[in-house]
Amino acid sequence: MPDGLLPVLPVLLLVLAAEFVNGWTDAPNAIATVVSTRVLSPSQALIMATTLNVLGTMSGTAVAATIGTGIVRPEAINLTTVAAAMVGIIFWSTLAWYYGLPTSESHALVSGLTGAGLAAAGPSVLLWDGWRKVLIGILFSTFLGFLVALFIMGMLYRLLANSRPGTVRRAFGRLQILSAGFMAFSHGSNDGQKFIGTFSLALLLGGLLPEFRIPLWVILTCALTMGVGTAIGGWRIVRTMGLRITKLEPVQGFAAETGAALTIELASRLGIPLSTTHTITTAIMGVGATRRLSAVRWGVTREIVLAWLFTFPASGLVAYLAYLLLSRWA
Repeated sequence: MPDGLLPVLPVLLLVLAAEFVNGWTDAPNAIATVVSTRVLSPSQALIMATTLNVLGTMSGTAVAATIGTGIVRPEAINLTTVAAAMVGIIFWSTLAWYYGLPTSESHALVSGLTGAGLAAAGPSVLLWDGWRKVLIGILFSTFLGFLVALFIMGMLYRLLANSRPGTVRRAFGRLQILSAGFMAFSHGSNDGQKFIGTFSLALLLGGLLPEFRIPLWVILTCALTMGVGTAIGGWRIVRTMGLRITKLEPVQGFAAETGAALTIELASRLGIPLSTTHTITTAIMGVGATRRLSAVRWGVTREIVLAWLFTFPASGLVAYLAYLLLSRWA
């Protein structure tokens, strides 16, 4: 075992536990629509999602850098801060998963780091530049995902107005495999990077990295951990996202996935950590709204939105309290 790894190991394991929870609560968003439309079986979709998530995480590190160095001042926190943030994420995300609600691991991570950072060093620990990107990400995921998917679905309705339903279903059954793959890749390029950034931050705080950077083995470890989490517990979220919000056909699944993936990819290249959960959910709403507003089950949507709203205070508060407890033992 390398010198200095033992004190850092419990924190690294907590980060991987949070990434595992991310796998069963957030990563299923990438495959929910392609499973619900029966274009791919759950096992086929999982293999595709895991592979492309890994490739997505290797496509850049801008989001990981924002999480690792842009939310709280690295020099003002310690390993206990990171550990407390992970406790906040794991507690809230597991509770939401139990009720089948897709939470935003992005917001849980940001609020967890913030709550633990405030407990450790007070308001001066926060960095406005990173928070500005988080706020932009909320706008991207809430409005841009909805509008892009709405636009794509509207254009497809016009283009396919005179086509036979059977022909459209067969054609978009094939195309949806591509859009689901694109969604999985974009999920990795944004959401997959967040815990990679946190893992690297823990290595930096533990003295195992001389400066903040993203080693390849960290990318692979976190990506594979997320894939295992999806395999074990992802079906609850697939059911909510793919079956309960609105009824989807392959053409609608294609529009939702493409709209969400385009939005996420744009954010990833700009280093903006957004919620992939919010983005695919609002994209599905946008697709459903092109038929009629009543096609969207707004009661289910209300439950999801409430889970989003509670994520910031719940994860932040648990992380704050966890830091106070852990710091007594550290």
